Amino acid sequence: MISQFRHYTDSWIARAFFLIMAISFVGWGISGDIFRLMGPPSWVAKVGGQTIEIPTFQAEYQRAMAQETRDLPAGQEATPELRRRVGQQTLDRMIAQTALAVELKDLRITTPDEALAAVVRSMPAFKGSDGKFNRGVFTSVLQNNGYTEARFMAQLRSDIGQRQLLSAISGSVAAPDAEVKPLYDSEFEKRAADMAVFPLSAAPEPATPDDATLRRWYDNHPDSFATPEFRRIKAVELSPQSLASEVTVTDDELRAAYDEHKSEYLTPAKRSAEVISAPDEAKARALADRWRTGTDWTAMQAAAQAAGAAALTQDDATEVQFPDPDLAKTVFSAPADTVSDPVKGQLGWFVVKVTKIVPGSETTFDQAKDALRARVLVGKAADVMYDRANKLDQLLGNGGSLDDLPSDLGLVGVAGTLDSKGDTQQGTPAPIPGPAELKAAIVAAAFQSRQGDPPRLTEVQTPSTGGSAYYALTVESVIPPGEKPYDAVKDRVAEDWKQDQRRRSEDQAATAMMTSVQGGKSFSDAATVAGVAPKLSPLVTRSQGNPEMPPELQRVLFGLKQGEATMVEIPEGFVVAQLTEVVKPDAAADKPGYDQARTAITQSIGNDLSAVFVDAVRRRAKPQINQQGFDSVVQTQ
Repeated sequence: MISQFRHYTDSWIARAFFLIMAISFVGWGISGDIFRLMGPPSWVAKVGGQTIEIPTFQAEYQRAMAQETRDLPAGQEATPELRRRVGQQTLDRMIAQTALAVELKDLRITTPDEALAAVVRSMPAFKGSDGKFNRGVFTSVLQNNGYTEARFMAQLRSDIGQRQLLSAISGSVAAPDAEVKPLYDSEFEKRAADMAVFPLSAAPEPATPDDATLRRWYDNHPDSFATPEFRRIKAVELSPQSLASEVTVTDDELRAAYDEHKSEYLTPAKRSAEVISAPDEAKARALADRWRTGTDWTAMQAAAQAAGAAALTQDDATEVQFPDPDLAKTVFSAPADTVSDPVKGQLGWFVVKVTKIVPGSETTFDQAKDALRARVLVGKAADVMYDRANKLDQLLGNGGSLDDLPSDLGLVGVAGTLDSKGDTQQGTPAPIPGPAELKAAIVAAAFQSRQGDPPRLTEVQTPSTGGSAYYALTVESVIPPGEKPYDAVKDRVAEDWKQDQRRRSEDQAATAMMTSVQGGKSFSDAATVAGVAPKLSPLVTRSQGNPEMPPELQRVLFGLKQGEATMVEIPEGFVVAQLTEVVKPDAAADKPGYDQARTAITQSIGNDLSAVFVDAVRRRAKPQINQQGFDSVVQTQ
């Protein structure tokens, strides 16, 4: 048999078979070793021949997560769903930017070094106290934000090129009147209503209720007269403030921080003005002459409309908020309460009267010094705090208690009894030191933890100080909620009952008047019967209110038909109103307003067109996603 087997192996078919088997086994082993040596891919996405490396994606993702979780309740961690959503949004944005960069290269669109340098020199964040570009401030800002100069310049160059490309696309858009007119009519339509207010203070004083009535009210509103749950806690804090004695901040560092954030310490001047926009100089001059005779603003609005001009007001606006630069220059150079001569602007001829001047202001270095010290302290204490936090976390992880922690970690101890609002049993705020976000996190954690749970170190972002802090706590005891005895709160029960009776009384009176108006009685007659004084509200638009009109009424006013009545509840009582005036805007007489609506729609269409272009470029680049690399960064499991 063996000889027969050897005979078969002498054939060329058998030799070919064994050769293939040998190659397969060798290849299998070698390829496995090769793949093991290569490891997983180091990129998270490939876009048009370019790669997005995992470290780059991770840095952008962490920045995005810091922004996204800033508004989360203190102590609450990001959910897997939130992490995945932020990760996907970050990756999508980076893929789109990379695809655009590839498109820029294909189109040979480049940003010259001179243009790049000019943009950097013009950025307010990089200017010193003299208002000029400061190399030291530039370096400091980049370091504080985790950028090298090369990386920042490369990213800025790409951003400039992408904006250039997208602006060329969106800049070709012109909003048609068919879209502008409906938006303009809706946004600038004005309405006024007859109003009658039924304040709770005008309600007749309720008779003193008997004891049975008060006890029934007390029994039906247990939550109003209950004591909350209290918890006694013990906690430690680690923050830049707790390490302040160990960190030195020099005046030079404070001055550099002041120069870096100079724009935050400047408050621009503001002015309010009444403005008439006329189509030509002759009409503008005639209206100015009439205005100077003492004609009030209401009459001037009517005169402007009759002359084919527009009359508008601008309240508490900075110079850049005026739609026409020539108009802005005139407003900010004119004296108060004086009618100007006609001024030629880019949008027509203007006559203005400044009604209010709010000067600009600057917070000096000496005035900002304390706030600057706190800001610089956060940055300088970061490394120390990180090392101390690691030590503290290790001690707690090994079973250490808060009482046994060493005294050289820069910790601040906290102990006391509080409720879920952070108040003590005496009704005063618990004296928890540190930033507001840290206080809120400790209070929240006190009511999320169980009595006896071991302390664990938790980091809290503190936007109010521009940094973060740590805490660890234990709940020592729990005082369950209880009910305040009736005799102890009897006076408060009586006042609550009376206030409810006042509201019921005014509700009934207002409802009766509204029903009367809806039944056909005139608003003034119905108000007379109700014993209230009617008044005409000021004209308001959908977006611009007036202190004399309750916002609760303004919200429903534009859903009424002319002559229709309504009733709304406000904190002070009730308001009955009837829509009496609808002023349709005149696009021909209000060129600035119409142009404002056209600009808004043009920008919206341009943004949509840019988004479509970016999506098309992204699809053409055919991005490949390394899901394993994505998951390793986002860590949703």
